[in-house]
Amino acid sequence: MRVRACTRREYTAIFLIAAFVFFIFVIRHMEVVERPHKVNSTIFVQSFSTVSYMHHGLCTFQPLSPEDAVEEQLLLDSIVWPETPPLPDPLLVEQTSDPAHSTFTILPRRGGGQWRVGDQLEVMIKMSDFQGRPKKFGGDFLLTRLHNLKLGAGVAGQVVDHLNGSYSAVFSLLWEGGAQVEVTLVHSSEAIPVLSRLNTEHPNRVHFGTLYQSGSLSETTACSFCLHPTQKLLCNYTDLRTGEPWFCEKPKKLSCDARIQQSRKGIDQVLTANEAKLFQSRVNMKVFIQASGPANVTVLPKEEGQPEVKSSSVTSGPSGYYYQGMWQALDGTTVKQFTSSAITQCLKGKVLYLYGDSTVRQWFEFLNIVLPDLKEFNLHSLKKLGPFMALDYGNNIMVTFRLHGPPIVSFAPAPPSKLYYIANEIDSLTGGPNTVVAFGVWAHFAPFPMEVYIRRLRSIRRAVVRLLTRAPGTVVIIRTGNPRALTPDLVHIFSDWYSLQRSKVLRAMFKGLNVHLVEAWEMVVAHHLPHNLHPEPPIIKNMIDVIMSHVCPRMGS
Repeated sequence: MRVRACTRREYTAIFLIAAFVFFIFVIRHMEVVERPHKVNSTIFVQSFSTVSYMHHGLCTFQPLSPEDAVEEQLLLDSIVWPETPPLPDPLLVEQTSDPAHSTFTILPRRGGGQWRVGDQLEVMIKMSDFQGRPKKFGGDFLLTRLHNLKLGAGVAGQVVDHLNGSYSAVFSLLWEGGAQVEVTLVHSSEAIPVLSRLNTEHPNRVHFGTLYQSGSLSETTACSFCLHPTQKLLCNYTDLRTGEPWFCEKPKKLSCDARIQQSRKGIDQVLTANEAKLFQSRVNMKVFIQASGPANVTVLPKEEGQPEVKSSSVTSGPSGYYYQGMWQALDGTTVKQFTSSAITQCLKGKVLYLYGDSTVRQWFEFLNIVLPDLKEFNLHSLKKLGPFMALDYGNNIMVTFRLHGPPIVSFAPAPPSKLYYIANEIDSLTGGPNTVVAFGVWAHFAPFPMEVYIRRLRSIRRAVVRLLTRAPGTVVIIRTGNPRALTPDLVHIFSDWYSLQRSKVLRAMFKGLNVHLVEAWEMVVAHHLPHNLHPEPPIIKNMIDVIMSHVCPRMGS
């Protein structure tokens, strides 16, 4: 039987009917509030949006273009972790990786002879379970470091997973003298699938709430871009410029524009009792692995004609190392040391815009302390949340800090008007050779699916491209994430594995652009100070030196 093709008029009628049905559905299920656009003051305008959305599990996004969808899949493929055999039920922790039964061995120098500056030191790591049996598969998360405390020297190692329970750690020998190997098991291979599952199945294990208030009435409702489906009406606070989603359950007696404050309301402990055994401090989480023989080597001066150690990317070698407590870059950047007066001279006549989280706020606080003529202007901002601004009138310097937009995984209540999408802020800048933009976005995105982070970075990247197109002299600096102290009660939210994956994605997304990276990940791994969400002052000082070396490459000492 022949099927008659629809006419153009019939297609139009079908489209109009479908659009009308969609219109009725949205009207009945969602009250939409346009994200404020900042001009002179913040104004909420209630409006209707025809933007469509798609769902990944519990998370809601606007659909991607074909090009963005391809990029997203390539990024996800690039960070796929080695597979671990299905975990038994119940989980037998005795069969999982045990740092106490695992060892590392320094392999002999290729070609024999003594170690010299410029050589590659290779270490073989062999993992065993709690019963001392060798592991047969890979997937363990290991951090490695070569260091000399007396020399203030340290460099991160590059780990290669052989997928059979053994790993190689490769170190560049960059200084003369002693060098000690350090290997740390961050998470067992059995713990990684658990962390991956949580971000898929429990992206809303961090609870956010918004306070609505009008007169004597007040209500608090749940918010996120990852909400359990309910029959409740929603307030849609999706940013119309960037498409960044944010939804809150509509209060029963108040309108969506009565929102005055949002904060974190709690964390679900979603690990089972058995799974929690995979995340025990001093047992199988961030525990040193011992050497089966010597853990030290002595490094002699390099041989005549031996090439210098260089790195074009973090995947082919270290991005830098410490010597005498000072960071030395290996990507071609000459990192100078900047005194307070040198920083002032470097920033003279410039505006430094800092955006991101509390690890970027550390830069603002550091400059505010060490620069005697830089005075913070009282904006009556909330402590730690900002925005903050400091001025040096005599040298025409301005330094500002603004917290990035939701999610903010912290207890401190924040007015929505004080949370800024970085892309929108960058779009508001004129730019130019006297403008420095620095940002870092990573810590607060740890509990969410990687797609959430990719989409945030994509909107920022587009804004950076627009900025560099209209003002190519602008200096743009990006901070990677860093390892932190891990505790059993928060590791399922803030694991270093989440931070590592996001740092890999960030590097890939900004590769090829005229931007500079502050490699916070390696700067923390290579340093002797303990890991902390907020790196200690000596590390922050080195980060500032890296920044100033990019802003003023001909200054410093």
